[in-house]
Amino acid sequence: MRTLRFVAVICALTVLCTTTSARAERFRIGRLLCFSEPRVGLVLGSTQAMRCVFSAIRPPRQYVYEGRIRRVGLDLGVTSAGTLSWAVFARNSRIGPGTLRGSYVGASGNFALGPGLGANVLIGGSRRSVMLQPISIERSIGLNLATGVTHLTLGPRGPQ
Repeated sequence: MRTLRFVAVICALTVLCTTTSARAERFRIGRLLCFSEPRVGLVLGSTQAMRCVFSAIRPPRQYVYEGRIRRVGLDLGVTSAGTLSWAVFARNSRIGPGTLRGSYVGASGNFALGPGLGANVLIGGSRRSVMLQPISIERSIGLNLATGVTHLTLGPRGPQ
């Protein structure tokens, strides 16, 4: 129970720190949905490959990205393949095939005892102009506890 409170406090502090910068003239441009591979926590971190689909609001289009998420910090346990979902905000509403390409850095916390949930706060992209919503929704199944610094890299899609 103590670890669950710790994860909740980290998530709440991260939201408080990032919501102020999120309000500074940002437009919601769409949603990013990522499908991750199974993960094994290696005590000090983990790495997962992902396939992501960005669904733009205006014009309504979809762009596919390959991603890799690395976590550094406490990461104990195993989870199955899962999904992460973010609302995407940007400084302007112009959207193209490479709009989300780049590196994102932030904090994350995940907890799974059977079904699991997680929160990730990531800012980055081209010239730090894109923000992935203050709290992502991460769903997975497993036995896992993870908190720490997260680095997400999005690049062009690989072979289908």
